[in-house]
Amino acid sequence: MKIALLVLLGLLLGALGGAATGIGAGIAWSELIETAGPQDSSGALAFFTFMPIGAMIGALSGAVLFGVIAARDVEIQIERQPASGCE
Repeated sequence: MKIALLVLLGLLLGALGGAATGIGAGIAWSELIETAGPQDSSGALAFFTFMPIGAMIGALSGAVLFGVIAARDVEIQIERQPASGCE
């Protein structure tokens, strides 16, 4: 259950981060390549093309990353040594 919840959290956080990165990449693309068209077309390009692509890539990579971290946490058990008294 913990693994599934962490995968869903990774999916959500990855989608948010990927969408933000996609918007940034779209704006950078519009500025660097200087796409021709009306004034608002660069914003539409960033919002309708780069943001969904970034959100999909971020969601998949976030879910995989959090899933791997959660699965490894179950396998690797760190044992604590009992603390000895003041001697």
